[in-house]
Amino acid sequence: MAQQIGFIGLGIMGKPMALNLIKAGYELVVNDINQDAMKAVVEAGATSASSAKEVAEKSDAIITMLPASKHVKAVVTGKNGILDGIKEGAVIIDMSSITPDVSKELAALAEEKGAFMIDAPVSGGESGAINGTLAIMVGGKMEVFESVKPILQSMGKDVTLVGGNGCGVTAKLANQIIVNLNIAAVSEALVLAAKAGIDIEKMYKAIRGGLAGSAVLDSKVPMILDRNFVAGGSIAINMKDITNVMDTAHTIGVPLPLSSQLLEIFHALVVDGKLKDDHASIVRYYEKLANVEVKKG
Repeated sequence: MAQQIGFIGLGIMGKPMALNLIKAGYELVVNDINQDAMKAVVEAGATSASSAKEVAEKSDAIITMLPASKHVKAVVTGKNGILDGIKEGAVIIDMSSITPDVSKELAALAEEKGAFMIDAPVSGGESGAINGTLAIMVGGKMEVFESVKPILQSMGKDVTLVGGNGCGVTAKLANQIIVNLNIAAVSEALVLAAKAGIDIEKMYKAIRGGLAGSAVLDSKVPMILDRNFVAGGSIAINMKDITNVMDTAHTIGVPLPLSSQLLEIFHALVVDGKLKDDHASIVRYYEKLANVEVKKG
């Protein structure tokens, strides 16, 4: 088992994931452009590095948890990047949500250096990252997956090898369709009920045990009723994911009419100043259309 782990990207998700690795007894070397985030993780027991290259030089496995494909590509292949310092046999574990083609491209570049890469995006939001209960969907070689599985299990509850390189991020794209369209469906239902004048809390209790019940319903309805739109999963991140969904779908010839509509809803929310809000803010798009607010009775 790789003991010395590098971690690059200490944001809303990355920071608590890194802290869980420290709690599990791993030695961590970290790097992030946010000095405050780095300081907090260093105070918990990690050591800091000045570049991705330095992280790679000191690590047997390097985790990246970054916003988008361009950031992962820059950190892996850029000047003073991971590939400039990676050890032979080391494993890059990209836990970001990027496109399958970029993931496959980076895996091939890692292999040219005698190293390996797996894509291991997560689902479960900030609470899952904090509690170590993330669902982790992995793409890569079986033997590489097995070598780093204990690391992944320190951050997640359900860790599943889906297939070869690129399969993990493809599964994440499918996951994001289901999550975000589910929030949109919940939003339509809540706005209808609010405009009709019924007690939303009572309706929620009435339906949550039936077929309409879901993890999304239980996670987002209380937030919406409390008017709490502090991001666990922001509009920005989810819009990036659904943009990746549409790009990938169009490339392989899969029309996705509902996902394309969802992407327009995200763009409307960005224009309305909601970029940094939680994706539960999808409800506010519908509220504006119907001129009603979903709130406690």
